[in-house]
Amino acid sequence: MGSFSIWHWLIVLVIVALIFGTKKIRNIGSDLGGAVKGFKEGMKDPNAKEGDPAAEASPTQRVASGDTIDVQAKEKSSTH
Repeated sequence: MGSFSIWHWLIVLVIVALIFGTKKIRNIGSDLGGAVKGFKEGMKDPNAKEGDPAAEASPTQRVASGDTIDVQAKEKSSTH
């Protein structure tokens, strides 16, 4: 009683397509896809250049030479 069958969902889909039209639904889908793509690109490192192999590497690469370890450090910004 609490779950819907596939037929219920198909009827709902047909009603939504009749109300909004397939073109509008397609536009909403492409807008949503563009928003997700923009969000993913926004989550990338803003200082990284496209195609830069150093930007794709780990930000904390470690190279051991003898007893010392060289690491790449980032400055921590203080917001007061």
